[in-house]
Amino acid sequence: MATIYQTNLSLKLKSRGKVRDIYELDEDKLAIIATDRISAFDVVLPSLIPHKGEVLTGLSVFWFNKTKKIIENHLITANFSDFSAELKNQVFISEKFRNKEYPGLKGRTMLVKKTEPLPVECVVRGYLSGSAWSAYQEGKSISGIKLPPGLRESDKISKPIFTPTTKALTGHDRELTEKELAGLIGENLTQKLKEISLKLYQYGSKFAEKRGLIIADTKFEFGLLSQKLILIDELLTPDSSRFWPKDEYQPGKPQKSFDKQFVRDYLLKINWNKMPPAPQLPEEIIEATSQKYIEAYQRITGTKFSTKKRNFK
Repeated sequence: MATIYQTNLSLKLKSRGKVRDIYELDEDKLAIIATDRISAFDVVLPSLIPHKGEVLTGLSVFWFNKTKKIIENHLITANFSDFSAELKNQVFISEKFRNKEYPGLKGRTMLVKKTEPLPVECVVRGYLSGSAWSAYQEGKSISGIKLPPGLRESDKISKPIFTPTTKALTGHDRELTEKELAGLIGENLTQKLKEISLKLYQYGSKFAEKRGLIIADTKFEFGLLSQKLILIDELLTPDSSRFWPKDEYQPGKPQKSFDKQFVRDYLLKINWNKMPPAPQLPEEIIEATSQKYIEAYQRITGTKFSTKKRNFK
């Protein structure tokens, strides 16, 4: 199976992130294409996860439509039939089979409003896991927040906490306190980001729990459009969130996950030093990861994921 390494379109490339390629369509619109790339510990891996880009796009569209009442977002459409003829005719070049072309925009592309992105990631944590658990074990605060003693790994935090970071296109993000964030973007905007981030997390958590999933933590990104704050990038996906099956939740240890924690765990098991170049993933890890992403999509949306090219509305 050919999977997508990078897009190679006859459009103006605006930026290439760890997972997404962004192209300029005109003065006020962008095309965001979610590839099958995967990153771990802020390093892009050489392996690709089949259908990952389609899952990220489909879930983001699902959540963008659900959260409009909380905050406006940048989505214009992900419906392929709404795309221009020029965009419909674009193709991907596969890294695995360089000399062959594959149609690839349908199902993994969003047309969005162009904004001025804020240089931060707004992380909300409802459970103690990942880097927050590591810091807690060492007696450190998390973004300046000191949690009470006696918590176990994966414990639910009494009240979700806002733990923003810098946004690095390459390398590692840096934890920020609210005061540091206010120094970057101002006090009023910091408080708006905190309020909206917590509302989005609380809404998403309640919805996901009804579908049998715990959202342990997640991150949001925002931009300014004519000085108005709007939600951008992706929303409540397995790349931006830690998803756990509710019926198997047992605090005091790591949890089974429907996100890229599965890949992180494998990389830790083989003692990778978290520095590039990253190792290739075994086929069984690639396939299992793809299935985890697809299962997350199906649980949350309540619809079956088809491996045929998708047309999200």
